[in-house]
Parts: sequence; C-alpha cells; structure tokens
Amino acid sequence: MEKTIDVRELSKKFGKFTAVDGISFSIEKGEVFGFLGPNGAGKTTTIRMLCGLLDPTSGSASVAGFDVKEKPEEVKKVIGYMSQKFSLYEDLTVGENMEFYSGVYGVKRSDMKARHEVIYELTGLKGHERTLALNLAGGFGQRLALACAIVHHPKVLFLDEPTAGVDPLQRRAFWDLIYRLSDEGVTVLVTTHYMDEAEYCNRLAMIYDGRIIAIGKPGELKDETKTTSLEDFFVTLIDRHKHEKGRK
Repeated sequence: MEKTIDVRELSKKFGKFTAVDGISFSIEKGEVFGFLGPNGAGKTTTIRMLCGLLDPTSGSASVAGFDVKEKPEEVKKVIGYMSQKFSLYEDLTVGENMEFYSGVYGVKRSDMKARHEVIYELTGLKGHERTLALNLAGGFGQRLALACAIVHHPKVLFLDEPTAGVDPLQRRAFWDLIYRLSDEGVTVLVTTHYMDEAEYCNRLAMIYDGRIIAIGKPGELKDETKTTSLEDFFVTLIDRHKHEKGRK
C-alpha cells in the first residue's frame, strides 16, 4: 500500500524539555489514523512538525512524498489543517470565510463556485452561506472549519482535536464527514482524547509523555490484553510506562 505519511525517529525538544521523543509510524493513503493521548502528550507538536510549521530536532518525516524539513512549503500545498482553536472570522459569513480561505490556499477564482458547492453539500452547510460564523449553532462551527481546511482538495488532512466541546451527536456527524473524505482517498490524521472517537479510527497510536506506547487497530489492541475497552488498555500502558520510567 502507498504510504502517504512516513515518520522515522522523530523528536522535538524545547530547550531541555522533550515534547516528542523518537516516534515512528506510517499512514497509508485514505487511512483514518488516530493519535490518542492526554493533553501535553505530544500530539499537537507532532502535527505541527508534519505540517511544516515546526522544525524537528532530529529524525525524519515525509508527507505526500515531501520531506517536512527540506520542503515545508511543498507540504503546506498538499495538506489541510484544522487546529484545536481553528481560525474562523466570526464577523464574516460562511461564504465569505470560504472565499477567504480559498484565496489563502490558491484556489482559482474560476473554480471557487463549483468547489464551494461540493463542500457545502458534503458538510451540510448548504443554505447557511449567508449566516455569520458567529451565529452558527451547535457543531456547525466545526463543519465550517473543516470546509475551509479542505477547500483546496488536500491529499492529507490533519485534525487536531476537531470535536472538542461538541456534544456526542454532533461528534458522530462530524466523523461521518471524515469517513466520506477517507472514501475519496484523503489521508486523515486526527488527534483526540475521547475514547469513543478512538474506536472510529482504522488504526491508532497511543502517545504518552512524548512516546508512542502502542500502535494498531482498536480491536486488536483490546484483544492483545483481553481488556473490554481502550480506556482500560491505555490506563494499563500508562501505569507500565510510569513504572519503567521510575526504575531508570
């Protein structure tokens, strides 16, 4: 299978603090890959390196065939990024936000209308084009943020805790959108600290203290330790990691 993301011994230090500690993994085209871990585990730092926004301290990574350290500008052209605090202009309408981000991503003006119509249908925003972003109800703010992130038809989509603060019903609807993008061949890396969301991923990397402590399909990870939930499995791994770290 084609590897869209390939990470080898990737690390990031800020002074004496190691935020990401020699992690390795790969993601295939069209795969929905999850990063599961608590706040401060290294999830966001990893995504920022893969987006070409942070230089790695050591190790290597490629996204859609481009080295993130050598060709960060090329990486930025082929990805979509929805951060934890996604930047929507609340005093602009849905349509105006879409037009702005289309310009940022270099979408030709002649292509904008057709592209926007497709995305409005996909995200359920059709009919809301003239609504101010500030007035969007429920999870529609997240839908607009996703729409802006995919307006240029990226090959890879990075979603950093995209459903934080959204009710379970809206979260499920958002994941339906992720699956549709995956079916179209978009590779998705999504971070989360919700255990139920982790179950939706094709594969998972559990990250703690800057290190990947387990990786595999959700069902396989549970079967491995005969646990009934990912939460039990993750707690067991964290306890083991703390114990081993204390012995060093």
